Amino acid sequence: MSRPLRLVFMGTPDFALSSFRTVLAGGFKVAAVATQPDRPRGRGQRVTSSPVKIEAASQGIPVWQPRQRGQADIIPDMQRLQPDLILVAAFGQMLSAEILAIPSLGVLNVHPSLLPLYRGAAPINWAIIRGDTLTGVSIMWMTQEMDAGDIFLQETEPIHEDDTAGTLGSRLANRGGRLLVKALHAVERGKIIKIPQRSEGVVYAPALTKEMQLLNFGRPALELQRLIRGLDPKPGALTYLHHKVLKVFRPALAAPRPHLPLPGTVIQVSAAGAEVACGDGSLWLQELQPAGGRRLSALEFSRGRRLINERLG
Repeated sequence: MSRPLRLVFMGTPDFALSSFRTVLAGGFKVAAVATQPDRPRGRGQRVTSSPVKIEAASQGIPVWQPRQRGQADIIPDMQRLQPDLILVAAFGQMLSAEILAIPSLGVLNVHPSLLPLYRGAAPINWAIIRGDTLTGVSIMWMTQEMDAGDIFLQETEPIHEDDTAGTLGSRLANRGGRLLVKALHAVERGKIIKIPQRSEGVVYAPALTKEMQLLNFGRPALELQRLIRGLDPKPGALTYLHHKVLKVFRPALAAPRPHLPLPGTVIQVSAAGAEVACGDGSLWLQELQPAGGRRLSALEFSRGRRLINERLG
């Protein structure tokens, strides 16, 4: 283009912040930012602005916080701005047809999966929960069908055996920001790529539910290990000890045993964690978090508490 791209950025959490910062660091000017309204967050439920809003305010960039369905309350402002592109990363709402129609070139989304794998709300979590060893980032053109638009660019990212949704999400956020800037440079040169997604191999990644958090130790240790990693750090996998909620983190598969007690039984506690019997094999739980407390090593948690031979669940 003969003039700088006119951009609007739409995003909310830390994942989006990485893309936002990388776009600004790449020399691109963002004319306005849309993010979710301030909400109560954390244990104290203090009303807090999103990470993207805080960053935009520090850069002197106007911030919109749509409260109406379909972002109707920001449509007039966005139409007046006449952006070339809207950039989206974890905004937190489906965009309306009216919003999608505003930018002259379209809407680019940073999606943390290799589409058409894991369309939906929780692609990072589900890739770990399902035991994948490879994922990636897609820069895609948004349409009204969820995550079904044409692909601009994709890059792969390995999933390590000890990855959590948090560690993998951080790497994908950084990769996504770099890939988005690469796409913007291509657009500046007049190169617009639109590769239709495959119609076969579509896999969905629905939002995580409260029911998923509660561990059933009758399941195989490997399945539980993946589930716990996929729910870390949020919303966290949980069980019960003496009828009180206990969150568990940093699982590791234990060596096979010839005989196991009932699923959920704590076999031993050591520096390696608390070993818990499962339906098939056993699992080291290296960190435990009591309700209202902080994450502790299993050894720290066991001090002053009876844990060995107790049953979780």
